[in-house]
Amino acid sequence: MTTVEERLQRLEDIQEITQLIASYGPLVDAGEAERVAAMWTEDGVYDVDEIYMGDRAAIDAMVRGDRHQGLIQNGCCHFLGPAHVTVDGDRAVAVCPSVLLVRHEGRNFPARIGANHFDLVRTPEGWRFAHRTIRQLDGDAAARGLFARAGSFTA
Repeated sequence: MTTVEERLQRLEDIQEITQLIASYGPLVDAGEAERVAAMWTEDGVYDVDEIYMGDRAAIDAMVRGDRHQGLIQNGCCHFLGPAHVTVDGDRAVAVCPSVLLVRHEGRNFPARIGANHFDLVRTPEGWRFAHRTIRQLDGDAAARGLFARAGSFTA
């Protein structure tokens, strides 16, 4: 049986992780490279289908890069969530869908829909992403497999 304090800590952890995930879209759309990169551990991984970033510096560079800057200068919006979060002590996993909307010829269009899996760790600064994987929802089993990992700490 868990104590009230343990249950409260778990709820606070879930809320902090949910807020961390929810802050990604606004920060990346604002071009806040340092703040986006700080969401990961120093050696945290961001694995998108066609892009692999193996640390904070690579994540910062992605946000500052021409491709991403072109998106935000033309108008874009990243939506994540809602997230299913599971906490186990100082580690957690979260799974959620994401949508990237881009502006083209005066209208907004979905450019990407994805399945997201986050491995998180508690640090002295709070919860941080240790590994985030996104796979495009294009019918491939890999993306569905990320969703199937909801609540699971195994690959």
